[in-house]
Amino acid sequence: MKVLISGAGISGTALAFWLSKLRFDVTVVERFPSLRTNGLQLDLRGHGIEVLRLMGLDAAFKAKAAPEQGLQFVDSSGRRLAYLAANTSGEGKQNFTSEYEIMRGELCRLFHDASLAGGGKVKYLFGTSIKDLRDCNSNNGDEGITVTFSDDHVETFDLVVGADGQWSRTRRMMLNSTASPDPPLHLLPGMYAGYFTTPIPKQPDEGFDSTVYLASRRRSVMTRRSDPDFLQVYMACSAGAAATMTARRGDTKAEKAAFTASYRGAGWRVPELVDGMNASDDFYCERIGLVKLDAWSRGRVVLVGDAAYCPSVLTGMGTTCGVVGAYVLAGELSRLDSSDDGFAHPSLHDALEAYENNFRPFMDQVQKGVGEETIISRMMMPSSEFGISVLQLCLRVVTFLGIRLSSSSFMKEGVTWDMPQYKALASKD
Repeated sequence: MKVLISGAGISGTALAFWLSKLRFDVTVVERFPSLRTNGLQLDLRGHGIEVLRLMGLDAAFKAKAAPEQGLQFVDSSGRRLAYLAANTSGEGKQNFTSEYEIMRGELCRLFHDASLAGGGKVKYLFGTSIKDLRDCNSNNGDEGITVTFSDDHVETFDLVVGADGQWSRTRRMMLNSTASPDPPLHLLPGMYAGYFTTPIPKQPDEGFDSTVYLASRRRSVMTRRSDPDFLQVYMACSAGAAATMTARRGDTKAEKAAFTASYRGAGWRVPELVDGMNASDDFYCERIGLVKLDAWSRGRVVLVGDAAYCPSVLTGMGTTCGVVGAYVLAGELSRLDSSDDGFAHPSLHDALEAYENNFRPFMDQVQKGVGEETIISRMMMPSSEFGISVLQLCLRVVTFLGIRLSSSSFMKEGVTWDMPQYKALASKD
């Protein structure tokens, strides 16, 4: 098969890896001029770790893993209220800090390099994007799908895969959608996150712990460190704190100004971090939302990762969903005209339908209840100083009693789902 993948992020490069094992003719286009190796820390959980091992990249991942030891909650004076150590036992669920933590750029590079080393036919075209798709609404056309690229050259493919993220342009073309906002993208009202790094050196008595500080008006700050010279900063706010967030998406100057205003008076070391944000050259603002579609494919176009089923940062499962989804899509494509493992899809349409039927139960569990107000969500994002005091008291009591906090109440790692096995993807050649 001749396959075009739009997007050289985590999902796109993971899919390219698997399709290279199938000896497909794969082209990956990325609108940025080179592989995007920036971005902050992410992790793999549950089935995502299982897929990584099937890829044979477990050791390579661990060689590049971030050194984070655990997560601590602190008050405005920096005093530790509670601590959740990473689960490094190799068994059971991960904690907030996964045993599989890595910088986004390192994981992207790992998958990219592995896709090129697999012996298949994979090529990357950087500084290139899809301009137009033709005949993508046909379910049974025999002549493929015609793609016009940003440089106006035209080529025909058997399948086009949109792996271009939450704001996917491929999804819009697949749906013939010009609506704004994008109908499948469900933005959670007033919820924003800002990410950046700042050159704050590691202190002699400082470990590699993630630190969370919660302020009133539903504002939070998390810092992480994988580099002794730079601090990663995550700032999330909602409701009233984001009232000034009227900046156009991508207008970095206006977005920084909005975060500066929203975090005024937040306490702790926030003024120092806001100064770092304003001086940073890698700041990125995300409107937190979910992507929900009735169907992940149409004709010869299919979506994977955030483009199809973004679960939002609130689940802690975005990377895992993208990696597992790419595996299932490749696995079902491997069954085209093949019965090596007792299954065979007579057509591309059947393979894409199987991808959705097998993976949607997983995504339904991950996305269930995301964005809904619960007792836990209200406790973890207090709106008042009184709420902050109550939360801090609860954290102190938990620590005093020696209760081991778990991330399972806040994250969606505990998915009950039997991951399909594909003979063609398990082979060593």
